[in-house]
Amino acid sequence: MKRAIGYRMMSPVTVRRSAPNPIDVHVGGRLRMRRLAVGLSQERLAKSIGITFQQIQKYERGTNRVVASRLHYLARVLDVPVGYFFSDMNEATLSESNASARAEAVAFSHDLMGERETLELVRSYYNIADPRVRKRLFDLVKSVSKAMN
Repeated sequence: MKRAIGYRMMSPVTVRRSAPNPIDVHVGGRLRMRRLAVGLSQERLAKSIGITFQQIQKYERGTNRVVASRLHYLARVLDVPVGYFFSDMNEATLSESNASARAEAVAFSHDLMGERETLELVRSYYNIADPRVRKRLFDLVKSVSKAMN
């Protein structure tokens, strides 16, 4: 076990390196699913973001964690919102997650973007296929928010 470094956390967290984190496996599975859906090879996807195809393989298996900036680039190339990679994650995946992931979730639970309600709202918003309807909903929510403040 190694101690996580380089992150500001409320408490020290240990990271187990033996098995992939189920969340990383889920993100990797969604990456693979989308890559195949748009018809890209691992080599072509890797080249488009400046990494090796072996790295894409590791991401897809969940053996390597995708950092936020790279996930952003992948989302842009694959034409999906970043939240796509986390959608359809069920409680079983979360409960299988190792102790460090649960500790991180508790440490950052005050983050509004990490709230289940926020994620469900964003997921539902992006499931609206018509961009005009999505924009009208966005404007409505914004105006209601302004009226409440």
